[in-house]
Amino acid sequence: MMVLEILAAAFLGLLIGSFLNVCIHRLPEDESLLQPARSYCPHCRAMIAWYDNIPVLSYILLRAKCRACGASISWRYPLVEAITGILFGASVYVHGWNWMGLKHCIFAAILVDLVFTDLETYILPDEFTLGGSVVGLVMAALAPANTRFLAFFLPATWPLWLIGVLEGAFAGCILAGLMWTGGMLFQKIRGKEGLGLGDVKMLLVIGVFLGLPATLLTVFLGSLLGSIVGGFYIVMSRKDWDFEIPFGTFLGFAAMMLSLFGDVFFKWYWKLG
Repeated sequence: MMVLEILAAAFLGLLIGSFLNVCIHRLPEDESLLQPARSYCPHCRAMIAWYDNIPVLSYILLRAKCRACGASISWRYPLVEAITGILFGASVYVHGWNWMGLKHCIFAAILVDLVFTDLETYILPDEFTLGGSVVGLVMAALAPANTRFLAFFLPATWPLWLIGVLEGAFAGCILAGLMWTGGMLFQKIRGKEGLGLGDVKMLLVIGVFLGLPATLLTVFLGSLLGSIVGGFYIVMSRKDWDFEIPFGTFLGFAAMMLSLFGDVFFKWYWKLG
């Protein structure tokens, strides 16, 4: 039965990935997600028929070309759909067909949107950062993070759902607050913006979903990944070292890894202690 549940989650992820592509395209342009109701070609604005909008498969059958105008379809569309499907299936495999699995599927969808929107436009939409934080608090009550930092400081008689909500709110606010403070100090010292407000909001949603320990590790891994990949790209492309790196993209990839493997890492770490 578990195989069927994983496949069902992966299939749902493909469909959600198709919707995320709409969000990635429209939200940075302040376009409505409801009007037009159907997807359209960004080049000729022709409406896309349902049989040309099947996740991944349509991209292959159309040979990455719009049926109406022949313009190339971005590789981002099948990639977003495939990654979302894989993350949904992996989340159910790791966390189960339950509230925790649902929580991490929702988190995966939020991260995929933020990663690719930041990568393309350097924008992290409030609908997925602030809106995602609200959804994360609801899911924190239904499926509290396994690494509960605040549980050590709160009365043992408090219900688990309340501790989960407080843990998520505390982690998100603390990390976002520290990151905002660091960005402000950098701006004061260097006279230029070092961290966008969108990255601060993204840390808020990551903290709400993952809790404090995993979010701290996310910041470390995201910074490390951004430094390595961003530095390599700057050197290879011969860009100036002031080139802006989409930090949210690297935070998102790090959060994806912690969402799937965070429990394994922390169990291993505490055993070493």
